[in-house]
Amino acid sequence: MSQEAPSTNTGADNTQPAAEAAAPTTEEQLRKAEQTAQEHLDAFLRAKAETENMRKRATQDVANAHKFAVEGFAAELLAVKDSLEAALAVETATVESLKSGADLTLKQLTAAFEKYKLAEIHPLGLKFDPHRHQAIGMIESDAEPNTVVAVLQKGYVLHDRVVRPALVTVAKAKGS
Repeated sequence: MSQEAPSTNTGADNTQPAAEAAAPTTEEQLRKAEQTAQEHLDAFLRAKAETENMRKRATQDVANAHKFAVEGFAAELLAVKDSLEAALAVETATVESLKSGADLTLKQLTAAFEKYKLAEIHPLGLKFDPHRHQAIGMIESDAEPNTVVAVLQKGYVLHDRVVRPALVTVAKAKGS
């Protein structure tokens, strides 16, 4: 039997067993890591669900914007339709009253166009622009070649985008 020498405990040696007792075991570390992982997974799933809900709301908002984009314009046109129906309902209308009613109705329609930035294209005397005009013919003219000399149908732009090009006749040099 060997005898161990009595140990001389110093203050540093006494802290070592206390530190080992305070250190978490591997199982405790694993449980804490699993708990943290579960918390992160829950947070991720909530964020993912919120993102998906936001995407669905945005998609619905865009669909509604497309669906109801012309609602205000349509409301303005209803007044024009009402005026036309009222004019047709009059049984003893004179030419003057029909002309006056048509003039007022045209003013209503023009006001609706202006309110929604739907503007006419009046290219008479201007240089032909294939982005805004559709040439349906050329005629010899004293005007400079490629100048619009006749407008057969007005064109329209909506916020600088051509809705319908103007149908025009373009000048060509005499003798060509």
